[in-house]
Amino acid sequence: MLLYHGARPNPRAVRMFMLEKGMSIPMRDLDIDKGENREPEFVARNPSGQVPVLELDDGFWLAESGAIFQYLEEIHPEPALIGSTAQERAETRMWQRRVERRITEPLYAAFHYGKGLSMYQERMVVLPECVPSLVKLMHDGMRWLDSVMTERSTIVPQRFTVADIVLYTAVDFGDGVGLGIPEDLNTLRNWRTEISWRPSAKTSLHPRSSETGMRY
Repeated sequence: MLLYHGARPNPRAVRMFMLEKGMSIPMRDLDIDKGENREPEFVARNPSGQVPVLELDDGFWLAESGAIFQYLEEIHPEPALIGSTAQERAETRMWQRRVERRITEPLYAAFHYGKGLSMYQERMVVLPECVPSLVKLMHDGMRWLDSVMTERSTIVPQRFTVADIVLYTAVDFGDGVGLGIPEDLNTLRNWRTEISWRPSAKTSLHPRSSETGMRY
């Protein structure tokens, strides 16, 4: 297998997932800022033109972080980061979808349409006028999650899962681009601090993070 990745939060989430599982997969680093992921040869194999992408041993290209998490969990089930039973897996996907829909999706869109506008305006449809509304949606999702996590230390009760990884890599990135967790959300900020102490949180950072000051 070969993992195509780069200096972005979603590839970092896959790297962190692999580290938590103790998996070692050869990786090819693409320079996203220079648009290497938009080269015709890459897009021909992955029409979305995004990373991460996992190339399997038979040459099949598997894109989208959620699909890659699922595949890696099935071939390397321990430790379980999605779940060991049908109910656990469904519960994890439920919470992962909640944090994506209410927090990470508006966060990334706010970055693409705002601080990242000069880079992304030639690559996708951008709506800079939507940034204030996206930030409002993101903060609403954060406040909701903060309120439901007052009695637990992980997003899925009593289990560290991919939901924690997905949200952590997003908000860690967000802190560096003005889209961090509001100061008054103590539960969520404490959760972020606890996750940051995990060895995988530091080791999953891309080498360019030290050069740019951005956490991805």
